[in-house]
Amino acid sequence: MPHRERTVGAVLAAAILVSIVHYVDNVAAYDAYPESETLPNPSAALIAASWFGFTALAIAALALLRRGRERAAAFCLAGYSGSGLVGILHYGVGGTGDFPWWRHAHIVADIGLGAVVLLLAVRTALRARPGGPAAHTG
Repeated sequence: MPHRERTVGAVLAAAILVSIVHYVDNVAAYDAYPESETLPNPSAALIAASWFGFTALAIAALALLRRGRERAAAFCLAGYSGSGLVGILHYGVGGTGDFPWWRHAHIVADIGLGAVVLLLAVRTALRARPGGPAAHTG
């Protein structure tokens, strides 16, 4: 397995593990999270379902990368980055000052990993060969 695939795989594994903690906490302690007065508030069921959708994008990204489909993988990585980056909204709502340290830790870790995944998506897209693997003959 090439170095790039190992790197993406390791980052995605870490992101998925952190997201499990974050999303399970979001669902299990749904009432502990403040609600927005200006944005729609997702239900616990939608939060749980979105984890599966986001994680499917991560798995697809890795599979596409292994097949040399860098542009498609980059698109899936960018989509998956939203799994962590959406955590920024917790702090936009306010009322998070009463969270225990461990809740902040998994939210911030999820946001940070989302940013790293987005950077990997951009890097993968910039390195993608035009036309995919079939166009590369050298």
